[in-house]
Amino acid sequence: MHKIYKYSLIIVAGTALALQGCGKDYFDELSTNPNQVTVATLPALLATSTAKAGLNTFTVGSNTASYVQYTANPTAAAASDIYETIDYTGMWDALYFAMADVNEMKKLAIKQSSSEYLGVSNVLLAYNLMMVNNLWGAAPYSEAFNPSNFTPKYDTDQAVHTATMTLIDEAITELAKTTATIKLTAASDLIHAGDRAKWLKTAYALKARLLIKTSKTTTYNAASVLTALGNSYTSNSDDAGMATFVLRNNWATVSRNNAALSLGGWLSEQFVDHLNGKTYGLFDPRIKKITDVTVVPGNPTYPAYIGTVNGAGNRINGTFNNTTKDENYISFNSPWTSDTSPLLIVTYAELKFIEAEAAFTSDRQRAYTAYLAGIRANMDKLLVPTAERDAYLADPRVAVGFTNLTMDLIFKEKYVATYLNPEAFNDARRYDFKYKDFTLPQNAVLTSFLRRLDYPLGERSKNGTNVPAGVARTTKLWWDL
Repeated sequence: MHKIYKYSLIIVAGTALALQGCGKDYFDELSTNPNQVTVATLPALLATSTAKAGLNTFTVGSNTASYVQYTANPTAAAASDIYETIDYTGMWDALYFAMADVNEMKKLAIKQSSSEYLGVSNVLLAYNLMMVNNLWGAAPYSEAFNPSNFTPKYDTDQAVHTATMTLIDEAITELAKTTATIKLTAASDLIHAGDRAKWLKTAYALKARLLIKTSKTTTYNAASVLTALGNSYTSNSDDAGMATFVLRNNWATVSRNNAALSLGGWLSEQFVDHLNGKTYGLFDPRIKKITDVTVVPGNPTYPAYIGTVNGAGNRINGTFNNTTKDENYISFNSPWTSDTSPLLIVTYAELKFIEAEAAFTSDRQRAYTAYLAGIRANMDKLLVPTAERDAYLADPRVAVGFTNLTMDLIFKEKYVATYLNPEAFNDARRYDFKYKDFTLPQNAVLTSFLRRLDYPLGERSKNGTNVPAGVARTTKLWWDL
């Protein structure tokens, strides 16, 4: 675990100010006087913290996308595809540095008696912490931000989950207040532009996520999930996303680099076949808004959607190669991954599928209505033409009626709606990877699906005595048993 110096905030506060358009002169001065910014302000901390929440969503989503087979590596037996150990020190650091910044904002919000900044601080702290918890399980939290403690203890995975829930509940209490004397600075809030009510809805959205994640445990309470949802998003306009970039959306950079033959971001056969009609016998029009058609060798005018097999690499039969766009990859033409698309943290569509799952046992009609609403919301977000959206929703393989609704259908559709989002990895584990035709990657080094990440080398070298030992990548987290 790193000792986090307060001067690290100077750097990130500067980044935040740059996002607000402070410009080149600021950085020129900073380069000659690194101590110029000595006290971070609430607006500066808000800007850097909301920016990092979006960037960490991308980082975690991109590193877990192959584990849920959204993406695949065009090189055979790539470590990211076949479950080999990978050192994720950079991702661990990004999450903890983000929490350190948020923790500073929280302390300042308490000092200045700002309920709005305190509420947002708790939301963002919980969000980054839950991503750590979801990836590794046990992690430092209760002792993590004491600058005099170089080796903080690891709280258990369930204790960390409980801590995130406490943070969310505290956030809800603070954000419900309407009398804050120091209100959120709209220009510095890169997620909800200073809208307290939307932050309150997002707190409830994350609470619903935390509660549904326990669906396999004895503590699960579906009614509590539905209560949280009742206070959360009501349309796509409520979605939480971060869309302020130095250059462009990070996924668009992956796509543009791919077009320049750096060959990242190829879509998995599993995901493509989920949409192109091969797996379910039903063509999903969202695929046209997610990726571009391939060029088929021998018939370059014929549009097709072809994925890359995880672990096998690009066209293992050798007849295709990955410089001719013969397989699909992430597209910068997509409303989801364009240059200006927000990095989505949580969406209304996702919440409708959470509602469908939570209501499934007690109110099948409500579950069915939520299931259809989730599909519609996701299609609208992707700008699917109305006629194509309605045709898909009316197809008898989708419009099955509430008595024929299954949990398989709910997870099938949610898998599309959470495309590239970190939450998809949690759902896949809760669902035991039972998506139709979902198989282990070719050349996999494990005999079952990956359930967690190895603790990073950087953490083992700095805090090795506290890092849990001998935890296999197939070991389930407490909520996944």
